[in-house]
Formats: sequence, structure tokens, C-alpha cells
Amino acid sequence: MSDEPTGSKAGLAFRPDDTEIERRVEALLFAAAGPLSAADIARRLPEDADVGRALSRLVERYRDRGVTLQVVADRWSFRTAPDLGFLMTEEREEPRRLSKAALETLAIVAYHQPVTRAEIESVRGVSLSKGTLDQLLEMGFVRLRGRRRTPGRPVTYGTADRFLEHFGLASLSDMPGVQEMKAAGLLDMSMPSGFEVPDPGRASDGDDELDLLDPEDAPEFAQDFVGERDA
Repeated sequence: MSDEPTGSKAGLAFRPDDTEIERRVEALLFAAAGPLSAADIARRLPEDADVGRALSRLVERYRDRGVTLQVVADRWSFRTAPDLGFLMTEEREEPRRLSKAALETLAIVAYHQPVTRAEIESVRGVSLSKGTLDQLLEMGFVRLRGRRRTPGRPVTYGTADRFLEHFGLASLSDMPGVQEMKAAGLLDMSMPSGFEVPDPGRASDGDDELDLLDPEDAPEFAQDFVGERDA
């Protein structure tokens, strides 16, 4: 028994014309989960259907539309017009994530500032890679505080305004305790046992023991001293 519907006139079998074949090809391509070959389409149509003609007419019909009929590797599919591809692109800024080492370093700087590189390494118990401080400086969480008046005059680090803004703090004295730091993800649960959280109110002390750096010179100093190993 034929799958084709029968017409109501004189009981004659309905034979689709070119326009109907084109409609059916169009429907198959829209509903398909992926591109279809001409043979795939022909299997769903009457034996004498001119699939090639239907495809050619559909290409012309959709030439200047929002979607166009395209063939890739002998398979046909409707695709967004090339000049409208920008509408399908969503641009968004991906937040830059801090590494575990950077979070640990930031926590130490926040609670021990002004602090030298050697002091950071002493608290963490491991050497500090140059890239860790570079990242914190570049993201604006850390700034250079000044040179300590000790042999070698090591450069010291402290938190910048971005640190307060990011964690919603009005001032350094509002920094939370160790448990709150861990809950916020700033202080990792695997911090070295030697890490102690001092009084946040003392975090801004110590400038009287430093030769302060001019903020305008900070980028130059950052390049010169981020990679140094303090004595």
C-alpha cells in the first residue's frame, strides 16, 4: 500500500508536483538532527521526485534570507547566513581565577603586610614563584609598599584598594578571622601549620620602618623587584 495520501477527486492517487516536493525537502531539512545527503532525502520522497531540482530551488529561495541552504561534504543543511554570524556570538568577560598559591600568598600579604618575599616564603614553607606575585600585582590585589630599612633593603608588599573592593571590605580592620577567610575561599584549608592570622587592625602598620615607593614608580619597581630573592 502506498504511503501517499489519496485525493478526493475521482479517487485518483495524489502525485506531488515540483512545488510539493520542494516543500517536503524543506520540511525534512528543517526537522533533521543533522545534515542530509540527497540520498537520505530521496528515501522519504516518491521514487520519481527530482531532489536535485528541489534543492536548487531552495538554495535560490533562501539566498538572501537569515538562514541559507548550504552543502558541505555532499550533505545539506540550513545554516545562519554568514554575515549574521555575529548575532550568535555572546561576548562576556570571564573572571580570572586565582591559583591556590596566589590565594595563599594574598592571604599572607593581607595579614602580614608590609611583608617581603622571603617572609611570604617563610610562612608558606615553600618557595614563591615569580609568576604568583606578578599575577597579584597585575590584577591589582597587591601593591608595592616600600623598601625595608634592613640589610639588602628588600621590597615589601601590601594589599591594594582592589583587594578591599573585591572582598567587600571598608578597611583592612574589617578583614575576617581565619575561619571566615577559609569559608570565603581566600584562605585554603591546606595552609601550612605555621600560618597565623594576626590582628587585622595591625595590617597597615609598619610604614615608619619603610622607605615608601612613589605610586607612579610602582610599575617600574614591579618589573625590577618581583623576581628578586630577598636575603
